[in-house]
Amino acid sequence: MNLKQKVMTLDEFTIQELRNYPGATGQLSGLLRDIGLAAKRVNVEVNKAGIADILGEAGRTNVQGESVKKLDEFANEQFINSLETSIYCCGVASEENENFIPFTDEHSMKSKYVVLLDPLDGSSNIDVNVSIGTIFSVYRRLSPEGSPCELEDFLQPGTQQIAAGYIIYGSSTMMVYATRRSVQGFTLDPSIGEFCLSHPNLKCPVESDIFSVNVGYYHLYEAKIRRSIDHFMARNENDRIYRHRFVGCMVAEIHRTLIQGGIFMYPAFGKYLSGRLRLCYECNPMSFIMEKAGGVAMANGKQRLLELKPAQLHQRIPIFIGSKKMMDTWQHIVNE
Repeated sequence: MNLKQKVMTLDEFTIQELRNYPGATGQLSGLLRDIGLAAKRVNVEVNKAGIADILGEAGRTNVQGESVKKLDEFANEQFINSLETSIYCCGVASEENENFIPFTDEHSMKSKYVVLLDPLDGSSNIDVNVSIGTIFSVYRRLSPEGSPCELEDFLQPGTQQIAAGYIIYGSSTMMVYATRRSVQGFTLDPSIGEFCLSHPNLKCPVESDIFSVNVGYYHLYEAKIRRSIDHFMARNENDRIYRHRFVGCMVAEIHRTLIQGGIFMYPAFGKYLSGRLRLCYECNPMSFIMEKAGGVAMANGKQRLLELKPAQLHQRIPIFIGSKKMMDTWQHIVNE
């Protein structure tokens, strides 16, 4: 171990960024630190979930009609409370809440940003100790500063994101966030309770041999999607071209894709004819991260996902995202 090596914490990194951009107000840096604080609180509960009364169902459904886990509720409360007590956010929209939440105190209304959250992605994995995560995105408000935020502040196309990120709670806890300049990865050091820069300037590999899709719904996908899956599942003389992975947690899927490359597909199917994942809370932030890391994100074979303007907070959409060359291959197949 190099004892002279400087380990930069999230706070130190955001302060350094402020010094590099003298015109910055510090609001975005403060916002990211508040999100990091809430993530550390959630991480503590995730790590002791097996011995605490926090596993299992909460006994209600969310606005999506899905069963809410106890840890879902805890995570939702932690992130909203952290942002509400901050002075850097004027409102939050969460996957767990039907409507957005404006913060109406004097300092919050003067802030420039709104935040959209999926507080706990992959919550069906909670009871079986598989990776789960948090997804967030930040937009500059459109409504006048000094007044309560409005719905239009949250219904902006993904191209307008100022920052986006995720926290993955797994064998180690990582926070990855992207601004318009770069993608940075921080790993939580439990010995000091700080996120430390571990993956600077992340780039998604241009090529890979990993594809991820729920093949259990294969017969429900449209023909062109089945055709692309058939291509990725084909064998050569060595009995291998591509490797298949599927976790059931978008954060885990995107994190692996960002680090190792590949393609993640979540097509429309069955009763989810408009797609299943949420445009505002999941697809936009992950697409922003992937593009800033050199990858590609599509809503279909021809449409860039980030260019879509949301029609409602809880809108669902198909997503195809990953390494540039694998995405090029996929687009060629589905557009034949």
